Amino acid sequence: MLRVGLTGGIGSGKSEVGRGLAAHGAVVIDADLLAREVVASGTAGLAEVVQAFGPGVLGADGGLDRPVLGRRVFGDEEARRRLEAIIHPRVRALAAELETSAAADAVVVHDIPLLVETGQAHDFDVVVVVDVSPDVQLDRLTRTRGMSIEDAQDRMAAQATREARLAAADQVIHNSGNLEELQSQVDALWQRLVARV
Repeated sequence: MLRVGLTGGIGSGKSEVGRGLAAHGAVVIDADLLAREVVASGTAGLAEVVQAFGPGVLGADGGLDRPVLGRRVFGDEEARRRLEAIIHPRVRALAAELETSAAADAVVVHDIPLLVETGQAHDFDVVVVVDVSPDVQLDRLTRTRGMSIEDAQDRMAAQATREARLAAADQVIHNSGNLEELQSQVDALWQRLVARV
């Protein structure tokens, strides 16, 4: 089994790279999806978030109101760390469980937005960083995700610097171009990963 850590700043196109690797046959474990699962309605994770941040983080349906919680934590490092202490251990446990069900010769890609920030780079055989300039990130977040410039900058500031991510990288995907250019890089990356299994 080859364990790959996939990361990149918000708006870098990391999820697109993950989808491309999955299409080649990689087992992709998406930490963002798991983070939603562990705080879904009725979970102990959601109960702990409400205990930490109050019932105001719940929507009318009783589920987590992610935009409200996001506004609470992305401008407040202490609050963000409190939330991460609730979510991250649960996500890691679930990811480990999913990995154990993969084939012995699988390429298992852990798509982890905060891989560098949480000190997990050394846990993987290969770390792949999807890289774009901060200007491209800001444009994508405001144009395609509808974030305000301030919200986008807060989210970017809450993540590792571009330099820190690149320093942790074994492989870098440059994603400032179009989808065809990205796919070509993903295809080449897949060949390099398979050669290591």
